[in-house]
Amino acid sequence: MTDAHVWTVEDHLKDADAAAVRLWHRIDRLIGSFGPVTHSVAKTTITFKGPRRGFAGARPLRAGVRGYFDLMRELPPDPRILSVSPYGRRLFVHQFRLTDESEFDDEVAAWLREAYDVGCGAHLGP
Repeated sequence: MTDAHVWTVEDHLKDADAAAVRLWHRIDRLIGSFGPVTHSVAKTTITFKGPRRGFAGARPLRAGVRGYFDLMRELPPDPRILSVSPYGRRLFVHQFRLTDESEFDDEVAAWLREAYDVGCGAHLGP
C-alpha cells in the first residue's frame, strides 16, 4: 500500500504562472486580514476556513485564479462569476475566475469579506 500525497499550498503554487501566484497571494493576504483563517488543501483547491466552516477556495491557473466563495445571497450577473448554485437553505456557492490582477478590485474584496462572515457562522442566524 502506498501513502497518499498530502497536498500543500506550495504544491499548487510551484508550477503556476508567476502572475497567477502573485494574484493568489493577494487574495490570501486579503482573506487573512479579516480574522482567523486556516487553509485546508486538497488536490483541486486551497480552501479558506473561518472559525466555523470553509467559506472560499482558490487556486492559481495558467492565467489567473479560479475559485469559489459562499454567500447568503445570489450576486447579480458579473463576468468574473462563472456560476451560482444554491447550497442548503441559506447559502449560494459562487464560482469565479480572475484572469489578472486588474479584476481583483474593491467589489471582489467585499464579496470575500462577506464570505468570511459565512465562515464565522453568519448563515446560522435565527
